[in-house]
Amino acid sequence: MRRLYTLLLAALTPLVLARLFVRSLRAPAYRRRIAERFGRFERRPPPGGIWVHAVSLGETRAALPLIRALRARHPGRALIVTTTTPTGSRQVLEALGDEVFHVYAPYDLPWAVAAFLRRARPALALVMETELWPNLFAACAADGIPLVVANARLSERSARGYGRLRGLTRATLAHAALVAAQAEADAARFRALGAPRVEVLGNLKFDLAVPAGLAARGAELRAALGWTERPVLIAASTHAGEDERVLDAFARLRVRLPEVGLILVPRHPERFDAVAALLASRGLAAARRSRGAATAAEVYLGDTLGELLLLFAAADVAFVGGSLVPTGGHNVLEPAALGLPVLFGPHMFNFAEAERLLCAAGAARRVADAAELSEAAAAWLEHPTARRAAGERGRAVVEAERGALERLLARIEELLLGDE
Repeated sequence: MRRLYTLLLAALTPLVLARLFVRSLRAPAYRRRIAERFGRFERRPPPGGIWVHAVSLGETRAALPLIRALRARHPGRALIVTTTTPTGSRQVLEALGDEVFHVYAPYDLPWAVAAFLRRARPALALVMETELWPNLFAACAADGIPLVVANARLSERSARGYGRLRGLTRATLAHAALVAAQAEADAARFRALGAPRVEVLGNLKFDLAVPAGLAARGAELRAALGWTERPVLIAASTHAGEDERVLDAFARLRVRLPEVGLILVPRHPERFDAVAALLASRGLAAARRSRGAATAAEVYLGDTLGELLLLFAAADVAFVGGSLVPTGGHNVLEPAALGLPVLFGPHMFNFAEAERLLCAAGAARRVADAAELSEAAAAWLEHPTARRAAGERGRAVVEAERGALERLLARIEELLLGDE
């Protein structure tokens, strides 16, 4: 079945490249470094390194504590970090710079994967979350490279999709040295698909390290906007179709709280200008983060990368996007770790366990539409004592669930010992 999969993927490669070109019309970075996607790059890391693959921005953020811990524990080994998207690549370069060797991951074509492995020569591969690539997994096994699916998650919807190709999925998972699942529900789905080596180690996103002085920097930003005495809602990681609903909720909210400020942070940088135009079409006075703080703004557009924690620190209540549209939600643990109560829409299948824990603690609420978003935000913004209590409950949830990083590092050490 893998041969048929490879033939199909090879036939689709021209369409994949065409899609890259179309996406590059809005985000030019998509048409750069194409050779890397076929496993070809000039500069090469020393052999015997640790390879971490994080697809895009969210996976890269989750992998940063792991990468830094591996760097500290294994200063003599190269750290190879790959991504698939330009946003993930930019996050690697901004957060880690020359500390790691970074290229795009190869397409799952046998010759591209083989070219990558010849150049990278890792001793261990760590693939973040739900990246199950048949040729990549098989090539690592053939080369004797232990492969770990780290921080592994699998929603019911994804499990159904993989289940339609059960034979190929089972064979792929058989090559993994370990599937390190976030929660028991994820582990059960991987086992049902045939993964022979699965352990529940927890969610790395709970091990977020809050930078020292972040709260003070958030207060400084708020003061620069003239919002020190104003309630502030942040809508983070929003997608197309969500910004309009967030602005509808903001309009309702301003009827009850005329002084409320909104920080709006689109998920994808290629949408920054479009969202700025949307704000202008609504007649809203907006300031853009990329152009410096400005007073008298009603909305602050977070149109930069790598600063989301700072923007959370400048707010009182957080709405996390990708959830009013069927994307599956984004990381609700970042605002919770900062003590913000959290709101999100009904589509949270990528963060189901985090949703369950935060809602059970009274630290988060699910909303269905703009009206419910406005109502829930107002309930917390109007009552600071209740808001702070909810935020502290969320912070406590995050603290209680920490430890996945140390458990994963222990398993990595065991696998690396076999390489020595």
